[in-house]
Amino acid sequence: MSIRDSAPDTASASTVAAPPGFYLEEVLTVHHWTDRLFSFTCTRSPQFRFGAGQFAMIGLMVDGKPLVRAYSMVSPPWEEHLEFLSIKVQDGPLTSRLQHIRPGDRVLIGRKAVGTLVPDNLAPGGTLWLCGTGTGLAPFMSLARDPDTYDRFDRVVLAHTVRQVAELAYRELIEGLGEHELLGELVREKLTYYPSVTREPFIHEGRITTLLESGQICRELGLPPISPATDRVMLCGSEAMNADMRTLLEARGFEEGSNSAPGTYVVEKAFVTK
Repeated sequence: MSIRDSAPDTASASTVAAPPGFYLEEVLTVHHWTDRLFSFTCTRSPQFRFGAGQFAMIGLMVDGKPLVRAYSMVSPPWEEHLEFLSIKVQDGPLTSRLQHIRPGDRVLIGRKAVGTLVPDNLAPGGTLWLCGTGTGLAPFMSLARDPDTYDRFDRVVLAHTVRQVAELAYRELIEGLGEHELLGELVREKLTYYPSVTREPFIHEGRITTLLESGQICRELGLPPISPATDRVMLCGSEAMNADMRTLLEARGFEEGSNSAPGTYVVEKAFVTK
């Protein structure tokens, strides 16, 4: 669903030149999932390169200056356009404006993609757990559609926790990946999608931390309890989720990985809250 209602004129001037360090891209589509969640696609400069799981600084020109935040790419590296998933904070400096963009507007995309949620930061093999809350799903949408992910790991579990069912963004797309023309066979063999909800009745209920600590999710999927000997974990979500998951993982012997030293889990610290 695209919007055509009145909106602040922060991004529509197509004649504005991109400031140093940014591309100026055109908004193609806007989709409002809920009153707190939306996504959009935009054009992609041929010079912009990124790996699945990375993020870039994106935003708008406001009062003649770039107003930007870190956003993970939802789109896989092979896609011709870029896609982003965002919260809406009514008094947030950026999202209060960004939520009103519409097709034809211009957004800033930082020229450099970075981030810790890349397979190179993990020891290879085993089951890869992609654990996200809310818009923390974004980098995992890119990773789940990158063939390299399936080459590096024996199995991939995408666990996405939200408060309400309507916030399970991309649910239908994920559930249909098994029929994708290019990725279908890989997805059917290796990807398991496990959505959970905390504030409404649903087939899976509870926080991912609770589901892992109790062993419920592993029992339901027919997997042994998570262990650094057999599992790798990527985390992207709220500060509370990240902190709780780190405590849980490190108590079981997991070690955080980085660009210089691959480990058994990694966490993305860049997360838009306003």
